[in-house]
Amino acid sequence: EVVLELRSGANDAPVEETVGFSVDFLWNSISFDRAQAAMKAFALDETSVSGYIYHLLLGHDVEPKPLTNVVLPKKMSAPNLPPLNHSQEAAARSVLTRPLSLIQGPPGTGKTVTSATIVYQLAQQHLGQVIVCAPSNVAVDQLAEKIERTGLRVVRLAARSREAVASPVEHLTLHYQTAHLDSPETAEFKKLQQLKDELGELSSNDERRHKRLKRKIEREIIAAADVVCVTAVGAGDPRLADFRFRQVLMDESTQATEPECLIPLIMGAKQVVMVGDHCQLGPVVTSKRAARAGLGQSMFERLISLGVQPIRLQVQYRMHPCLSEFPSNTFYEGTLQNGVTSAERIHPCADFPWPNPARPMFFYCSLGAEEVSSSGTSYLNRVEAATVEKLVTRFLSAGVLPENLGIITPYEGQRAYTVSYMQRNGALRQQLYAEIEVASVDAFQGREKDFIILSCVRSNEKQGIGFLNDPRRLNVALTRAKYGLVVIGNPKVLSKQPLWNNFLVHFKEQDALVEGPLTALKRSMVQFARPRKFAPTLQSGPGGPMGGGRMGMGGGGGGAMGAPLHGAVLGDGTPLPGYGSNMP
Repeated sequence: EVVLELRSGANDAPVEETVGFSVDFLWNSISFDRAQAAMKAFALDETSVSGYIYHLLLGHDVEPKPLTNVVLPKKMSAPNLPPLNHSQEAAARSVLTRPLSLIQGPPGTGKTVTSATIVYQLAQQHLGQVIVCAPSNVAVDQLAEKIERTGLRVVRLAARSREAVASPVEHLTLHYQTAHLDSPETAEFKKLQQLKDELGELSSNDERRHKRLKRKIEREIIAAADVVCVTAVGAGDPRLADFRFRQVLMDESTQATEPECLIPLIMGAKQVVMVGDHCQLGPVVTSKRAARAGLGQSMFERLISLGVQPIRLQVQYRMHPCLSEFPSNTFYEGTLQNGVTSAERIHPCADFPWPNPARPMFFYCSLGAEEVSSSGTSYLNRVEAATVEKLVTRFLSAGVLPENLGIITPYEGQRAYTVSYMQRNGALRQQLYAEIEVASVDAFQGREKDFIILSCVRSNEKQGIGFLNDPRRLNVALTRAKYGLVVIGNPKVLSKQPLWNNFLVHFKEQDALVEGPLTALKRSMVQFARPRKFAPTLQSGPGGPMGGGRMGMGGGGGGAMGAPLHGAVLGDGTPLPGYGSNMP
C-alpha cells in the first residue's frame, strides 16, 4: 500500500485527481554526493583533517600523539547529567588527551550520557565549536537534548526536507531559532516570512531579500552555538560549508558506512571521538557487491582491525543480571558488570509462569514447521505465532502494559502474520494487541522494552537458519529486555549453529529450556553438543566471519549455513524450497 502525501503551498495540490496519474520514485543522490565530496576532500585537501588522523585512517604506521595543552578537570562530570561510573569516567578522561578515540558501548551502558559529558568537557577546552553527529535523526535528537541540559548553547541542524517533521528538540532546531530570534534585523525577515506564508510566494526582489536575510540569521545562530548537532550526512549541508570543526563526536558510528563517517571529519577535524559497538548490527548496505567490497564495514571496526584499541564501557543498567550473563560472557569476554540488582528488576506485574521466578527467562521449544510467506521472499511459522499470542495474552493479563512489550522476529513474513494472528485470535481486546510493537531485530537496535518475546521462525531439516546465523543479530535481540525474555524456536535446528548451541546449553543449565502448555511448563530433555568457546571476530562485509549483513543483505556470504548460492534465494541467502544446491 502506497500513501501519497501532497504538500500544498497555495492550495494548489490536485487533490481531486484520484485516477489517471502516475507516480515516479526518484533516487535522491544527496547522501551519495556528500559522501563522494568528503572522500575527494579527504584525498586532495590537506586542511580537511589533521595529518595524524589522515595517516591513521589510511592505515599508515604513525606514532600515538597525545594532545598537549589539555586541561583535565578534577571531576569528570557535566551539570544536570547523572554522575559517571568508574568505566565511563575513565573513558571520558582518556578521550580528552587523544586525537582519535573509540568508545565501545555494549547494550545499556549509558553511551548517551557518556557522550554528552565528553562533549561538555570538549567545549570547556575552548578550541572552537564541537560538531556532534550520528547516522540517525533519533540518535542526534537524544544527544542534543542531553547536551542542552549541561547549559551549552546547542543548535540542531535538520535537513530542510525535515523542517515540517515534529521533533522532541524543536526549540533547538535552526529553523525554529531562526523564526523566533528577536533582534532588530529579524523584524524585516519576519515581515517577509509572514507575507510569504499568507500569499504563498513573494515578488522576485522580496524573495531575494528574504533568502539573503535568512542566510545571514542562520549563519549568526550557528556561529553563536557551542555545539552543532546534525546527522552525519547533514554535516555536508551547504549552511555549514563556511564552518570548521576541530572537535568531532560521532555516536552510533558502527551503524554508519565509512564514506558517511568522513563527511563530518573533513571539516578540519583534529580530535575525533567515535562511539559505537561493533558487536551489534553494522551499517545498512542494500547492495551485496558494495558490502562485499568493504562498504559493510564501519570505520570504527576498520580502525580496530588496524590496531586502535577501543575503550569499553563496562557497567550495564538495563537488563536483569540473569539476562546480561550470556551476552557478557559471549560477546564481551565476561567484562560486563551489572549496575542493577535482581531486586531492582522484579516487575510489579510479576504473575507470569517463569520456570525459575528468580531468573525471568526461558527458551520455549516449538517444533512447528516454517513455510515461505505469501510474498515469496520471507518466512513464517504459524505454530510460533500462536505461541506468541498465548504469551502476550498472559503478560497482558498479568498487568503488563502493551507499550512495555516487544516482539522481535527476523522475518517480515512472520512479523505480518503475527500481527494479523493476534488481531484475529487474541483472547483480550483487539486494541491491546494493536498497541504492541512487532518488529525486526534491526528496528529494535538501540531501544529497550520491559519484556521481549523473540520468535526465531526457522524450523526445517536441511535449509539452515538464515538471518539467525549472524551473531550480532542474536546479541541485539537478547539485550533489549529489562525484566524478562522469552525465546521461541526449534532447538534441534538452531543447535546446529555453534553459537546457538552455546545459547541453548546456557538456558538448559539454568533449567530454562521448557516445553508443554504454558500452564504446565516442563523441562525439555533435548540433548546438545558440548559448548565451544565463541570468539567474536571483526566483520569484513557479508561473508566476513561475523556472518553477514542486515535484512535483505545476504548472510555469511552464501546460502544455508554459508553454503554457496545457486538458484533462487530469499533475502537472507537461504535457498527457496525446490531450488538450489541443498535439494536432494
